[in-house]
Amino acid sequence: MDTNLITPKGYTELQKELDELWRKERPKITKIVQWAASLGDRSENADYQYNKKRLREIDRRVRFLRKRLENLRVVKYNPVQEGKVYFGAWVKLIDEDNNTLFFRIVGPDEIYGKKNYASLEAPVSRACLGKSVGDEVVIRTPQSSKIWEIEHIKYDTPK
Repeated sequence: MDTNLITPKGYTELQKELDELWRKERPKITKIVQWAASLGDRSENADYQYNKKRLREIDRRVRFLRKRLENLRVVKYNPVQEGKVYFGAWVKLIDEDNNTLFFRIVGPDEIYGKKNYASLEAPVSRACLGKSVGDEVVIRTPQSSKIWEIEHIKYDTPK
């Protein structure tokens, strides 16, 4: 499975994070490190040590984001997707007990900190790919298997 897929919104969010880190946070932390270093003994200077560590974290994340953004493939909405579950779809499932599950199928870079987002590699996503409204899907996890019906499919369409 291609783990380099991302929605346009997800790509924009990663670009914004990179921009925020590089243009705002890094210069601010660099000034603090320079100020703290000018105070003298760095070995017992908490401001210096903490902010130097933060600067390394920022640099590591910036390197990761730059490389990751180069390798990602943005998957835009296409009207031929309508009626079937593909990457970027919002899917609503219902089981025999009327429990519902609502999620969006996205790339692995988009799931963190977001409720109702499922990675393309997740069992629930794989089970739904290519299916239509009314189709039954069996979702297998290491603990169990459960049958769900696809009740609704929706895409974020470009404005």
